Amino acid sequence: RGGREGGKMWLKVALLLVYLLGLFVLARVLEAVVWYETGFLASQLVDPVALSFRKLRTILEGRGLAHAALRRPNDARRLVRDSGDLMEGELYSALKEEEASESVSSTNFSGEMHFYELVEDTKDGIWLVQVIANDKRPLMEKVHWEQMVKKVSRFGIRTGTFNCSSDPRYCRRRGWVRSTLIMSVPQTTTSKGKVMLKEYGGHKIETEHIFKWITAHTASRIKTIFKSEHLKEEWNKSDQYRVKIYLFAKLDQPPAFFSALSVKFTGRVEFIFVNVENWDNKSQMAEMGIYKMPSYILRTPEGIYQYGNNTGEFISLHAMDSFLRSLQPEVNDLFVLSLVLVNLMAWMDLFITQGATIKRFVVLISTLGTYNSLLIISWLPVLGFLQLPYLDSVYECSLKLFRYSNTTTLASWVRADWIFYSSHPALFLSTYLGHGLLIDYFEKKRRHHNSDEVNSNNLEWLSSLWDWYTSYLFHPIASFQDFPFESDWDEDPDLFLEHLAFPALWLHPLIPTDYIKNLPVWRFKCLSDHSEEEMAEISQSESDSDCECKEVPSTSTKVSEDEHSILQNPCGVLLHSAKVCSCAKAKSYRAIEDPEPDWSAWPVNTLYCTECVVCLENFENRCLLMGLPCGHVFHENCIVTWLVGGQHCCPVCRWASYKKKKSSINPRVLSNHNPS
Repeated sequence: RGGREGGKMWLKVALLLVYLLGLFVLARVLEAVVWYETGFLASQLVDPVALSFRKLRTILEGRGLAHAALRRPNDARRLVRDSGDLMEGELYSALKEEEASESVSSTNFSGEMHFYELVEDTKDGIWLVQVIANDKRPLMEKVHWEQMVKKVSRFGIRTGTFNCSSDPRYCRRRGWVRSTLIMSVPQTTTSKGKVMLKEYGGHKIETEHIFKWITAHTASRIKTIFKSEHLKEEWNKSDQYRVKIYLFAKLDQPPAFFSALSVKFTGRVEFIFVNVENWDNKSQMAEMGIYKMPSYILRTPEGIYQYGNNTGEFISLHAMDSFLRSLQPEVNDLFVLSLVLVNLMAWMDLFITQGATIKRFVVLISTLGTYNSLLIISWLPVLGFLQLPYLDSVYECSLKLFRYSNTTTLASWVRADWIFYSSHPALFLSTYLGHGLLIDYFEKKRRHHNSDEVNSNNLEWLSSLWDWYTSYLFHPIASFQDFPFESDWDEDPDLFLEHLAFPALWLHPLIPTDYIKNLPVWRFKCLSDHSEEEMAEISQSESDSDCECKEVPSTSTKVSEDEHSILQNPCGVLLHSAKVCSCAKAKSYRAIEDPEPDWSAWPVNTLYCTECVVCLENFENRCLLMGLPCGHVFHENCIVTWLVGGQHCCPVCRWASYKKKKSSINPRVLSNHNPS
């Protein structure tokens, strides 16, 4: 069973790889279709001059640049150019995010512990909380607050409302006597450090002013360089950060998405903003390999990589977040990825399993629990090994491998597909469902010979499930080696209650009978089958010979058992039904008395015999036989009746009928039941 489960798991791994390859091919096909219909590709650059003022503002919103003071389209176009190249894919994503952000919700805090758990204990995120003082109006009205939530949610900033009427003591301790806005940002540049709460002190409550206050505080966490001397010093400096990303641009402050990423990757990646607005000497940047503005330069121990040259590398929060996560992953990122892949594998059991619908879902739930439990158990030693100091070199080599592989063109395609399918969950689910239906179709084709399993209904399977459940509920697996005995629970309920009081008296397994379908079944055949004409000729030759025959009385309706055994050979050929002959010279009689059975049709590791010890009858020609794991053979009807009645063992050797047995016998040796 373990080998079968292992093979099934590898089958699901292969099917998952086929599905992921199908997603990759489908994305390329969709790109080709879009290019054929529109003539554009996702990586194709867009000229801001060709865009309307509304689309320009949408792009600036997505990048987190203030545009309220821009009154002319030319100013918006210049700001878009100064913040980075615009691609068709980024424009499409920005327009889609603008539509999706309508449904963003905000958190309502119930008290101090709820606020602490979500806001103060969050080490790698930004929170904007509106505090409503007791018996006071909120600082921002409902309409303006919804606009604020919509605006900041595009940069991963979470929002919430704390009403002091739910916990006035905590508000007094905090000094929140008037309605205000609170923003939480990490206090240090180390991962999982403390957070600090900043209170909005401005008098203007317009959305744009508050957004400027948020971006100014988040941008203050980014190291800003204004002079070329400082850039040279920073470029050649070696510190704790192995990965750094530089933004060279002519902007007053870095875009909001860049600042939000600096918070999310605290302690992993250092973000540096280089303001080149007033620089005249470009030779130093040329020496660094920077020839255009703006530029997003990634510096790693392995070299320099310019972000934005490959597919899917847009100037947006989601695109750069996916890029940095693949380049400098945390253990949590790898765990989430493995969790997604394992659950995709587990859900394939819904389509691989054949039979009743309820059976499919029960198997699915069991597989989900098993796979997720094994995943968590497997990650525990990994987390322990990562804490060992002498494995730092292994960890660094793994990160170096990640960085090499994720700066390739193939990796950029995979990241672009990840962003595309995550933004279109309906397409992802429909492709997975279609893949599963194909698996179900081919599984039905493969198992067409086992119609009982494929066509079983829900009631039949629930009945077998109930048998299995009661087996393990009342008969623990600890005593599985003992062969079972018949129970009198149905006849005497008091006995059942007594057994419940003394469990040691009834801990015997109740075995499900599903294994009977897997036992070998074949027909008993003889090497020489004689026709009726041949038998008549033999009888006539015997009557003409010098032998003594005894007539059976006509009043007798039944031949005696001894005579019947003489008249019938082991292959079930009746020699004569009206006479019992004894002739010393009847060589023809002896020639057909013991015809040789056809042992070649018998399965391997079965004992050769010609008699069923259950009914004590010889095997007749072409009768159905069934073998047990121990090697003994019986009539199919006889042994099935024996097993279904609760005797799950061999009638001869008492070996468990559901348990395989290693072959230690020569199947060519006849058993002691072979007649003489």
